[in-house]
Amino acid sequence: MRRFLDKLYLVSGGLAAVFTVGVLIAVTMSIVTRQLGVHIGGLDAYAGYSMAAAGFLALAHTFKSSEHIRVSLVLAALPDKGRMRLDIFALLVGCLITATLCWFSIKLAMDSYTYNDVSTGNDATPLWIPQIAMAVGTVIFFIAVVDETIRRIKGIPEAGHGEEARYE
Repeated sequence: MRRFLDKLYLVSGGLAAVFTVGVLIAVTMSIVTRQLGVHIGGLDAYAGYSMAAAGFLALAHTFKSSEHIRVSLVLAALPDKGRMRLDIFALLVGCLITATLCWFSIKLAMDSYTYNDVSTGNDATPLWIPQIAMAVGTVIFFIAVVDETIRRIKGIPEAGHGEEARYE
C-alpha cells in the first residue's frame, strides 16, 4: 500500500508538471499568434485551466515532500509529547478541511456536468472537464493528509524534516 500511495503522489506531481508546461505552451502560443495577427480563441482560458490543474494536482506531492509552508515556531517550543499531540491535532483539522474541499470540488464538477455549464469565453468548454483536475487533485490531497495523519498517529516522523519531526 505504501508503494502505491507514494506512486500516486508522484504521478499527481508529474501531471502537475505536465499542466505547468501546458500553461507555458498556451501563453507562448497566445503571444506568438497575437504578433502574427492570428487569433486562436480560448488560449487564455486553456492557460487558466492548466494553471488550476497544475495547482490542485501538485497539492499532494508538495504536501508529502514537506514543501508546504509550515509555521513550526510553536511546535519547536513544545516538549516531544506536546509537539506530537499538536501536530496530530493539526493534521486532523487538515483532514476535515481537505474532506470539505474534496466534497465541494467533486460536487462542483458534477453540478457543471448536470447543468451543462460551459465557459463564457470563445472556447465554450464544458466546465466539468477542467474541474475534473481540481476534483482529482483534492481527492489525492485528502488521501495524502489522511495518510500522513495515520503515519503520525503510529509515531512515524514526517519525511523530509529529519530530527525536528521525531517524537520519542
